[in-house]
Amino acid sequence: MGKLFGTDGVRGVAGEDLSCELALNIGRGAAAVLTAHLSHRPRILIGKDTRISGDMLENALAAGLCSVGADVELLGVIPTPAVAYLVRLYGADAGVVISASHNPVEFNGIKIFSSDGYKLPDEVENEIEAHVLADCKGLTLCTGAEVGRVTRRDGALADYVDYLAKAIDADLSGLRVAVDCANGAASATAQALFPRLGADCTFIGAEPDGCNINLNCGSTHLDKLAKFVVEGGYDCGIAFDGDADRCLAVDEKGAEIDGDKIIALLSLDLKEQGLLAEDTAVVTVMSNLGFMQYMEAQGIHTARTAVGDRYVLEEMRAKGYVIGGEQSGHVILLRHSTTGDGELTAGMLLRLLAARGCAMSQLNGIYEKFPQVMVNVVANAAQKAAYKEDEYIAGFIESQQQNLMGMGRVLVRVSGTEPKIRIMVEGKDPVAIEASARRIEDMIVRRILNK
Repeated sequence: MGKLFGTDGVRGVAGEDLSCELALNIGRGAAAVLTAHLSHRPRILIGKDTRISGDMLENALAAGLCSVGADVELLGVIPTPAVAYLVRLYGADAGVVISASHNPVEFNGIKIFSSDGYKLPDEVENEIEAHVLADCKGLTLCTGAEVGRVTRRDGALADYVDYLAKAIDADLSGLRVAVDCANGAASATAQALFPRLGADCTFIGAEPDGCNINLNCGSTHLDKLAKFVVEGGYDCGIAFDGDADRCLAVDEKGAEIDGDKIIALLSLDLKEQGLLAEDTAVVTVMSNLGFMQYMEAQGIHTARTAVGDRYVLEEMRAKGYVIGGEQSGHVILLRHSTTGDGELTAGMLLRLLAARGCAMSQLNGIYEKFPQVMVNVVANAAQKAAYKEDEYIAGFIESQQQNLMGMGRVLVRVSGTEPKIRIMVEGKDPVAIEASARRIEDMIVRRILNK
């Protein structure tokens, strides 16, 4: 992986790490690489979430694209998976999303989809990155009639909602659902989609002001939604993140339904319909041991990848699997979408609930999760690199794994989307795993952060 592109595009604090100058050059580099072999003027879509920095970066990115001769079509505020779908529907040459997903408002990001709706492979990102790191000095900038144009694409939201409604194909009449839009991109689509399917919905976190995206709401802050569902007597609650590419839920009792549970439920439903290719679901190493045991008992194989939806998708495409995702709620339903889609996932989960005619808590009780402790250590790029090279820490982590005596596991990794080192310890003894996680945290802080 290069210096700019992480597991989900380029991320950073807007105006600082992700500056207007960087966005301009990403536009230039992307236009040059993605359209090098085209015989026509390239068309590139741009969508964004509700962050206040979105307009700033959109203008810089569009300027970069136009300066190398690409025409730009602005979609406005729209979910990330909508761009992946619309780039195919509209026959565009690429699609760009300006979003930092579940991160706080000060962050933003740029990720790019190719004309087939899939995220760019590493080798293409590396080509773009090479241009950016060279300040795009090798590129010819356009003048006169060769400069690209910027237009706004009307109807994009409606086209996307139409697609979702047809893909979900469900009558949700009788369901009372609370929906948390994270004050993000789902605010523009969820209120059109779920009532159209017949659900009686109340929407919260659906008043974006540019600064409140993911702020104590959405899939990273389920407490508010859980309380709202219980006090309001709803059948369940659905929560999206800032760009609506992931979805988590709560049952009528306020208990969380994470990505593992959603993947298990939807995989079993696909298996019963004879639609689960190779009887396999793809997940990451973060998936709960309780999930793994349940899937095995149901005759469903699990292929595990490194953390990151791009790795899940690579495995799915290579082997022909149709469902995969992450514990965090990023679920890929490859029969319908080329990327994770929170609203599609929510619709399929609600369709299953309506078809079963049971309480959501009954679906949520399909297996018992092993206790997990998650600890995040804030670390900059240099500290992340130092952690990866520290053999003493690696040995210490291995000793903590051995201490669990086969009754749990330890996973420590560098985040590809945030300035953090993530520690996860899982096992049957809550006290033991908490102590192990804290020992690892203390070791990383002493050896890496305090130097």
